[in-house]
Amino acid sequence: MGLNLRGRSFLKLLDFTPDEIRYLIDLSKHLKKLKHTGIKHDLLKGKNIVLLFEKTSTRTRCSFEVAANDLGMGVTFLDAGSSQMGKKESIADTARVLGRMYDGIEYRGFDQKIVEDLAKYSGVPVWNGLTDDFHPTQMIADLLTIEEKFGYLKGIRFVYMGDARNNMGNSLMVACAKMGLHFTAVAPKQLFPEESLVQTCKEIAKNSGATITLTENVQEGTKNADVIYTDVWVSMGEPDEVWEQRLTLLKPYQVNRAVMENANEHAIFMHCLPAFHDLNTDTGKMVGQKFGLNELEVTDEVFESIQSVVFDEAENRMHTIKAIILATIGA
Repeated sequence: MGLNLRGRSFLKLLDFTPDEIRYLIDLSKHLKKLKHTGIKHDLLKGKNIVLLFEKTSTRTRCSFEVAANDLGMGVTFLDAGSSQMGKKESIADTARVLGRMYDGIEYRGFDQKIVEDLAKYSGVPVWNGLTDDFHPTQMIADLLTIEEKFGYLKGIRFVYMGDARNNMGNSLMVACAKMGLHFTAVAPKQLFPEESLVQTCKEIAKNSGATITLTENVQEGTKNADVIYTDVWVSMGEPDEVWEQRLTLLKPYQVNRAVMENANEHAIFMHCLPAFHDLNTDTGKMVGQKFGLNELEVTDEVFESIQSVVFDEAENRMHTIKAIILATIGA
């Protein structure tokens, strides 16, 4: 399929050209077709990867494990309590040990510097499963999903609502800038992305034809949008006062029926999951009891609507992560 990414780490989309991102999307499509038609593709037999998880996740862990198994690889999973990384052993030393044993390393956790150091010292490809700053594996899945639904990426009017300065807001803005989608962040001004990253994305957009817009106005920002995207408003483990402040700030930015009706007639709704759209989770019940809210960033009506493509998006994590592993380790 053209480009050679063998030996590269996948830490953030800023490190990749539009052609390289296109290559990963196309490889994902190919691997998805093989999976759906039952054609075996264990191209990396004898290879092994390790998954380092300081933050839990359903989709990221399952996607990496199934992807690796389909490719014929061995997988070791280490959670925060199963490794001495950062406690009794430095990141650099951990990286050098794991690099001698494994052909690739996935990290999901907090500081972007950790995944950067793993890549610096390990000598093998390292994949960012999520940090506080970026979530690049999710981006390839999101771009694939959008292209599947519309048939193209360039010129799509993409709106992200909510906390636009988090890893999803950052990553989606970069992805849109790279691939020529018109990105609008609809958020309170306090939660706009960092200005330095906004300017970087505007420079990238000059070459792709994308535009970067930040607005607090929901009506203006979502008008005729093709994609409405949101993410959770508060991370688990944050204190009650943070929840209360964030919910008050973000309630006007909920994705609801009025937002979807203001968007394009054929608009889709996207969410990286998990989503707080009802009271059927412990967190949902807690929010309902403490704050009197039955739904947070998206209403159940929108989440369960025909416009919602969240489960197609979730499945695509597996196919795109498989592509990233195969492209960077090499068959």
